[in-house]
Amino acid sequence: MKLQIDPDLSYAMALEGGGARGAYQIGAWKALTEAGIHISAVAGTSVGALNGALIAMGDVQRAEELWSNIHYSEVMDVDDEEMGDLLRGDLRELDVRKLLDKVGGIIRNRGLDVTPLRNWIRQVADPAVIRASDIEFYIVTYSVTDQKELELRAKDLTDDELHDMLLASAYLPAFRIERLEGKLYADGGVRDVLPLHVLIANGYTHIIAMRLYGPGIMRPVRIPEGTDVYTLAPKEKLGGVLEFEAEQSQKNIRLGYYDAKRFLYGLKGESYYIDAQWSEEQARQFLCAAVQRAEPDPALSLRAIHEKRLPALAKKLKTDKDSYIDLAAALLETAAARQELPLWQIYTEDELLQALGTEAVDSALAAGTERSWIERLQDQTE
Repeated sequence: MKLQIDPDLSYAMALEGGGARGAYQIGAWKALTEAGIHISAVAGTSVGALNGALIAMGDVQRAEELWSNIHYSEVMDVDDEEMGDLLRGDLRELDVRKLLDKVGGIIRNRGLDVTPLRNWIRQVADPAVIRASDIEFYIVTYSVTDQKELELRAKDLTDDELHDMLLASAYLPAFRIERLEGKLYADGGVRDVLPLHVLIANGYTHIIAMRLYGPGIMRPVRIPEGTDVYTLAPKEKLGGVLEFEAEQSQKNIRLGYYDAKRFLYGLKGESYYIDAQWSEEQARQFLCAAVQRAEPDPALSLRAIHEKRLPALAKKLKTDKDSYIDLAAALLETAAARQELPLWQIYTEDELLQALGTEAVDSALAAGTERSWIERLQDQTE
């Protein structure tokens, strides 16, 4: 596989806020690290700020272990089992009277108590290591007291300030806001959920934006000429912003890891990860052979295949790119999904075809219709 971004450049990372979805960013960072991508700066909002601190400290394995074993009670003062049942909507497992008492207490106290998160930050984020890091780290939060967005350079903060601002940035709306050094703060996402601005303002020209689609406002940012912003975003759901469960976090780490592989190496596929090795001609031959197997009519001309059958197949598979390589990958992916082929690995086209066999490809072509797929598409295109 060949990298699609220049490994000789340095990159800054903008980490979006998104609560428990943040495990995705750690998986992506792991893939970037394995690929030898040099990170020169990181800016984070909310959970992105917490992850930014971990990235600045440079220990991928520890970050992965922390997220892989996370529980609700490490973030909020709640019972893990009760919180899990509540967020999953499993009211049968909940004591309703006890639940109402807890909800009433949360309302009276203006949100969930995040003392555990405060303690977690102090145990995990080492200010000395962060300040000594070669990676510049910026925290984005919002001062309710001053009604002003703050973009803070970690190396300019004292130990207590660093811990407090990490907590301030992560104040999700459901959390109880407390005064920090006499002021009130809110989650940085209320003004800038994806902190590109601070990186651009500090002169970084190669930026990887890691999306989580978390709650918040996207600050309008003008991208200067000569500045490249690459977006890495999930195509699958990452769970709820308060779903601090180890199992969900492990899934998100894995998804972030493989999505970053797709980004780094230009892998094909929507859910699968396909290392496209075929040429346009090889992909064309594969597709033509599949069509001819589906409609073994000697009168079917190559022109009809290319001008009618393959465009109709592309429409069916919702592949709008003008490439036989992309269309072949879409067909193989459809067949793989129907056969429930293992998802979490990287395949070449030949590996997929070998694992599937031509019968599975033919079945994917004919799926969902009593007539052959080609007859139905012929009705639509002729």
